[in-house]
Amino acid sequence: MKAVTVPRFGGPEVLRVTAVPDPSPDPGQVRVRVYAAGVQPVDLAIREGRAPLGMELTPGLIPGNEFAGVVDAVGAGVHDWAVGDEVLGFRLLGCAAELVVADATQLVRKPAGMPWEHAGALSASGQTAHLALSTLKVGAGDTVLVHGATGGVGTVAVQLALAWGATVIGTASARNHDHLRELGAIPVGYGEGLVERVRAVAPQGVDAAFDAAGRGALEASVELVADRSRIGTVVDYAAAGRLGAVGIRGQRTAARLAGLVALWEAGGLRMEIAEAFPLERAADAHRLVGTGHVRGKVVLVP
Repeated sequence: MKAVTVPRFGGPEVLRVTAVPDPSPDPGQVRVRVYAAGVQPVDLAIREGRAPLGMELTPGLIPGNEFAGVVDAVGAGVHDWAVGDEVLGFRLLGCAAELVVADATQLVRKPAGMPWEHAGALSASGQTAHLALSTLKVGAGDTVLVHGATGGVGTVAVQLALAWGATVIGTASARNHDHLRELGAIPVGYGEGLVERVRAVAPQGVDAAFDAAGRGALEASVELVADRSRIGTVVDYAAAGRLGAVGIRGQRTAARLAGLVALWEAGGLRMEIAEAFPLERAADAHRLVGTGHVRGKVVLVP
């Protein structure tokens, strides 16, 4: 099969598309022919050799941690999935390829009407947003500030918070303010003066803040939210430790992913795809994500 590989750690230019042996499913596993695979900021960190907590990296790895496609082989003991099933799922590494093997418990059935690009981009951002808002105890009546509200994680976080009954203020560049209004959020520009702009649109105060952007978002949040246990980040763990905020980490689960799929089917979750690239342009996909100004998700389409 063809796969994106990292023969040495470095910038986007190190990525190569190479022929590697087809993976075979072990007992309890399923092999999926990949139709779409999302690209995350963590993929860029891995490409540079910066391992997430608890992960050991070796050159030659295949990046990617979410995918959607069609089951084409099942391992012994797998009874819930069959060849031809359309699925979306997740695993650590290996997804930026034509074929991926995953544990059968890490898959969810893809709705017939869900575009492949949306299915391939839902798991990582969707589950991160869901975990973050759950950790921060966001619920009905809250006013929530989402930093990086039009990125992959932020877009889902905005919609989940609204679905859970919160009022949402989202930071974004001016060109994305109309998009945030369409989602139902109150947009504010990031940068100098952010605290004052948020106070102007939320005189009642802010109950929780979720940082999916970095760049000083936590420093602004502690001026706006009284309870620091309700300020969390998935990007700036050093600042969280320094300020007494929450560095959000957790495990992805098929149950959480299934809930997100159900919300999509009900019309309560809209996915935004910034651009889709073939495997051969994986470096361009990484460069685009690396700008930090992507609206929605970038995907690879083998």
